[in-house]
Amino acid sequence: MQRRQFLGSAAAFAQGAQTRLPPADEKVNSGAGEVSYQVQATIERKRAGKPNKGKMLAAIQPHCDDVPIFAAGTVLKLIDEGYEGILITVSDDAMAGDGVGHGEVGAKNETDTREVARRLGLKEAIFLNYPNHNLDAWPIVEMRARLVFLFRYFKVDTVVVYDPSGLYERNPDHYVTARAVEWAAGICAMKWDYPEFGLAGVKPHAVNERYYFSRGPQLVNRVVDISDYIDQKVWVNLANVTQGPSGNTGDELRKRLAAQGKRLPLLDGDAETANRQYTKYFALGRDRARGAAHNLAWAEYFHYIGPEGSEWDKYVAENAVPL
Repeated sequence: MQRRQFLGSAAAFAQGAQTRLPPADEKVNSGAGEVSYQVQATIERKRAGKPNKGKMLAAIQPHCDDVPIFAAGTVLKLIDEGYEGILITVSDDAMAGDGVGHGEVGAKNETDTREVARRLGLKEAIFLNYPNHNLDAWPIVEMRARLVFLFRYFKVDTVVVYDPSGLYERNPDHYVTARAVEWAAGICAMKWDYPEFGLAGVKPHAVNERYYFSRGPQLVNRVVDISDYIDQKVWVNLANVTQGPSGNTGDELRKRLAAQGKRLPLLDGDAETANRQYTKYFALGRDRARGAAHNLAWAEYFHYIGPEGSEWDKYVAENAVPL
């Protein structure tokens, strides 16, 4: 994926910009060209206190900028509500970004990813180092086993990852990662899957919640209000200087316009301000469009799968009486 394609028609807009903000246009800024389908979508808002204290999440991505772009606001919200968390990057990230060769590009992206994890408030950044753009050439059962080990070791309750059922996903790194995570989470609590892990003291553990994000259309049933976290999300994305969606783009655009005798009021200020504003209103413009669709300032979309419970369990809970 060419990360800067995510910025849509920003440069064209800048040529005729006024003092107003950029349009919150899903089709322009999402990079998907489609609007996702929503079926009884639940609005998930910030919860007071630390209702998730004691829980663990794993944010999993094939590339260093996937979680920052599509789910950083939700991760920040969950951490703020008491979660601890880890960040797992599946590829070696050697195929995208600035550098003189694969080794330097991969090393720079790893450095960026460690900073992303720090800014997200996560306790660990883990790298599986499969060859970038080639995940479909590797056994998915091997990836799944490694993920099961990590989910059990860290006692992961919640995963955040690409949607394994997302439509029109052409990048194999994305859909292979999603499918490996989907079934790793599905069998993590089963004692006959990888019982040898128990010899290392790593016991079965249930993953109960999944937040699936997508680049393209998906069945959306969860809209997460990230309005309180958008500026932190911008800060997270700015850590991906090697291949991220913004880098110095705001400052570069401002200088290019100045050479033409023009200015974009949105980018006034120093270089840091210009880059932050560009990231917030262009690179992350999708979040503003999605928020506006639900009377929110900023939002992220997911297909959410919560803890499973049978109708029998529900019946027992509602009807059981003391002996």
